[in-house]
Amino acid sequence: PSFAQQRLWFIAQLEPENPIYNIPQMYRLHGELNREALEEAIHEIVRRHEALRTAFGDVDGQPVQRIASNVRIPLPVEILTSPAAASREIKIERIARENALQPFDLEVGPLLRAKLLKLEDRQHVLLLTLHHIVGDGWSGNLLATELIALYEAFSQGWPSPLPELTVQYADFAIWQRSWLQGEALEKQADYWSKQLAGAPAVLELPTDRPRPAVQRHRGTVSTHMFSLEFLSKLKALSQAEGVTLFMTLLAGFQL
Repeated sequence: PSFAQQRLWFIAQLEPENPIYNIPQMYRLHGELNREALEEAIHEIVRRHEALRTAFGDVDGQPVQRIASNVRIPLPVEILTSPAAASREIKIERIARENALQPFDLEVGPLLRAKLLKLEDRQHVLLLTLHHIVGDGWSGNLLATELIALYEAFSQGWPSPLPELTVQYADFAIWQRSWLQGEALEKQADYWSKQLAGAPAVLELPTDRPRPAVQRHRGTVSTHMFSLEFLSKLKALSQAEGVTLFMTLLAGFQL
């Protein structure tokens, strides 16, 4: 596994039932649904990406990747018959929350699960949840893009329009392990040892409330919309400084 996967595996050994590293996604599907094509699209994505067929075993206290040759993700369907839209939305939120909080078994897998909620004949909700050890926010965008392309093709009886992948995440993990050793590892370790010299052992955040004995993971999301004009200026500034848009926004947040 990569170093990032090793960190997540280590945390899972400490708290195996903690779902905080689950990544839930919800898709509203409008129009006639071809369930068979949707199932095949999900299956093809799992076939394409080895990470979604990977579980993590324990060998002498160290994680090892176990990539299955074939994994099929079931797509159970739950019918929500409530005629009242408000009541139905409450049910959707409850089911989505329960699905997101259900822990994964990293050793058994699969580390992706799906569920389909049928609201009406032409209204559905698709719930997809994967563990952070096999995906991230960028993976979610990629998954959605591939799901749309594959579903459109399969629903028409066409083959997959997506080219076969030449590099898998396990290939990156091997490269990372082979690179970060010896002189390269010493250089990185020396740099961070100097940068973090004298840093506090525990970062007491937030500063306006006492730190609880047990972390509760209670938080919220604050959303702010930027105009397209302002966003284009941010992108231009980022390019001029040779940084990503995320780094520019993070710098602004820190200020």
